[in-house]
Amino acid sequence: MKKSSKNRLTPKQQALFPGTTLFDKIARAVCRAGTLPRKELHEAWEMAKRVRRRYRGGRVLDLACGHGLLAHIMLILDNSSKTAVAVDKNIPLNATKLSQALIDTWPRLKNRIIYKQALIQDIKVLPEDMVVSAHACGALTDLVMDKAIEQSARVAVLPCCHDVKNSYTANLDGWMNGPLAIDTARAMRLKSKGYNIITQKIPDTITPKNRLLMGEYLKNE
Repeated sequence: MKKSSKNRLTPKQQALFPGTTLFDKIARAVCRAGTLPRKELHEAWEMAKRVRRRYRGGRVLDLACGHGLLAHIMLILDNSSKTAVAVDKNIPLNATKLSQALIDTWPRLKNRIIYKQALIQDIKVLPEDMVVSAHACGALTDLVMDKAIEQSARVAVLPCCHDVKNSYTANLDGWMNGPLAIDTARAMRLKSKGYNIITQKIPDTITPKNRLLMGEYLKNE
């Protein structure tokens, strides 16, 4: 079963996830919805579980959310977050179908997932928020980070679609490939803004764009 497959999961494929694990339960709900490719299921799960191992609580802001699966999994993994706001400039029409399949499985999610069709620039971030974004293309990742940094909020991004020509590389592209230089510069920027950073990877069998950058602002004592 290729985790990087872009083929859409369907109700018939529930049989591929027969186990009793939390992941299998989520996967079966995603299959019943019939809206997402297998790749996005694995990306959201691998990112969410790593973020929740480090950061608990707070309102979740899933920016450039697509169908909003990441927002749902963040609340499934940590019930102490009261709400999650899934933001995208174009919310897919079948996003509510995915949401309902997950709510049917976890009724406690009802009325706690809010879809908001808006530009990231127009979203108000609060200091206690947990800002996440999986594969916000190119400069959108930087915008997500900017919004978090403005309020010293926790942030986690899984960058993709690196724009080597126009993105900031901190002149590191003489030593390393362009996308890695961009992500290294992003990590350095968070650090310079007073954040404790964590760098990890999700499995490259899911995506080669697998660098996960997380940060929490270190409050002055």
